[in-house]
Amino acid sequence: MARDTLTADRIIRAAIGLLDREGMDGLNMRSLAQQLGSAATAVYWHIKTKDDLVRLAGDAIWHEVELPDLDATDWRTAATAHAGGMHAMLTRHPWLVQAFGSHLLHGPGQARHNDLGLAIYEKAGFTADDADRAAATVFTYVLGSALGPAAQVSLNRRLSKNGANAEQLMADAMTRATETARQFPRLRERLDTPAATEYAAAPDNTFAFGLQCLLDGFEARLTADRTGPRG
Repeated sequence: MARDTLTADRIIRAAIGLLDREGMDGLNMRSLAQQLGSAATAVYWHIKTKDDLVRLAGDAIWHEVELPDLDATDWRTAATAHAGGMHAMLTRHPWLVQAFGSHLLHGPGQARHNDLGLAIYEKAGFTADDADRAAATVFTYVLGSALGPAAQVSLNRRLSKNGANAEQLMADAMTRATETARQFPRLRERLDTPAATEYAAAPDNTFAFGLQCLLDGFEARLTADRTGPRG
């Protein structure tokens, strides 16, 4: 592909695919150029650095998250849909979780979601400062919930690239972890329940449970603010 047939958008889309397959460690301009059928210098003509590429790719995938219509729904429904959409996006693209800790990420895709988060919690009745705190709390929860699956993907990829049998290594580690866990009464009881499949597995609907607990807390705080004594 000649340089003048490349566009920044095509490069970004190719980078997202490469990041999904190979993770942050697998992204380099040479591999990306080969995938595009171009020279690395042609890629640099459109996007100057790898850091710029990660920032642009990271912002592009925020557009996958559908924005709830605040005029057509209540704040809790909107908050649940917004957080769930973010969590699903981060699960599809686990490299973005890692990028938050290693790159300066910003852009219109992420900004539109930040703006919506403020609008959701302002609609709920929070002051501007508390809406900012509520939105940040939910985002931190979403990001933390996506961290475990992202780390698992990264670990499996690293073990496989080192020529190891990733599945066997993980199975052996899980066996040892389970043996250790059985030394503690509450963990042992949990492992002996029919629903427990392995030590590290979270129960079903854990993300939804935690999110609704957060929103319950927000609602209780708003109710207390409305009904509490006035000084």
